[in-house]
Amino acid sequence: MPVVVQKYGGTSVGNAERIRNVARRIIATKNNGNDVVAVVSAMGDTTDDLIKLAYQITDQPNARELDVLLSTGEIVASTLLAMALKNFGYEAISLSGAQAGIHTDANYSHARIVNIDASRIMQEIHNGTIVIVAGFQGITKDSDTTTLGRGGSDTTAVALAASLGAKVCERYTDVEGIFTTDPRLVPEASKLKEVSYEEMLELTTYGSKVMHPRAVELGQIYNVPILVASSFNDHHGTLIHGGPMEIRNKVTAITQDMDVAKITILGVPDKPGVAASIFEPLAKAGVSVDTIVQNASIQNIADLTFTVAKGETEKALIVVRPIAENMGARECAVDTKLAKVSIIGSGMQNTPGYASSMFSTLFAAGINIQLITTSEIRITVIIADDNADEAVKALHKAFELDLI
Repeated sequence: MPVVVQKYGGTSVGNAERIRNVARRIIATKNNGNDVVAVVSAMGDTTDDLIKLAYQITDQPNARELDVLLSTGEIVASTLLAMALKNFGYEAISLSGAQAGIHTDANYSHARIVNIDASRIMQEIHNGTIVIVAGFQGITKDSDTTTLGRGGSDTTAVALAASLGAKVCERYTDVEGIFTTDPRLVPEASKLKEVSYEEMLELTTYGSKVMHPRAVELGQIYNVPILVASSFNDHHGTLIHGGPMEIRNKVTAITQDMDVAKITILGVPDKPGVAASIFEPLAKAGVSVDTIVQNASIQNIADLTFTVAKGETEKALIVVRPIAENMGARECAVDTKLAKVSIIGSGMQNTPGYASSMFSTLFAAGINIQLITTSEIRITVIIADDNADEAVKALHKAFELDLI
């Protein structure tokens, strides 16, 4: 029988009745002639509660022990789901990441999957058993437990789907699919029938929280179609895939990301090696840098600006301030009251006019643009955070996304 990998988020398994509901969905898929491997997240706010508990014990939890602690949330959810399936009369087994053969590097809390030995899963499938895998986790070559970072259960599911040759990876959550923007902000937002891997990767990177970026990357690399749908109804969701797309609006969606901080080093000498002397130490410190802008130099002096996540601001400044002082820069200025707003769509590629329309719309709304960054299918502006909601609403209307 074909293999279907399903992933259920924390809200989908948030309590006993929801776990039973997930079991019924899995049984329906099984009875439809499929072998099922289900990946589950921790119940509700379990991961947040465990993190809070760890920080009540110590201000600096040991990275290895914290990963072991956090992995237990998914273990609880997977075992309860297996119990529910057994109670309905179906053979089921729960597997930890290690038991499922998910091998990772040793980068605690942000581990990457190195390979998957799916032999145990395949044997269980051969025996007619429904397999429930604890998401978000794996094991190192030294047999230590690791976690894959926030949203890592998505990555677990897509990686397993690729490894098992599944026909689809179905991701069930509390939303019905991918929308043209956050429907909580813009009630007129439209649900998309399909999006490309490229579009979805930009959406997840620049504000959408529906999917984990690494999961989308893996889907694209291994050509695994990903269906995003609700676990609370049977409405058609959104298919993420790499095949031909229906003709639609060239702008697919609008995103916003409120987790933005801007650091500007004022008075940087404009000479070879300066950028490397700043960004190489940031990379070694594990600080991810996004937008980078350097203005035109005057008398070989320039200002260098870059953005990081708000939570990385102090970490970045610890690295950058001594470097700036050594090179004779005047100061490091910081602004944490910012947001990114992006228009995204593969139809924008090689088509003029979208940037000017975006900028004109924001100008008409009285919104000042501080920085601009682009890709072939995305235009992002960095603006004051208190203008973000208004910007999204104005752009959604300007590009007629409510008509999709």
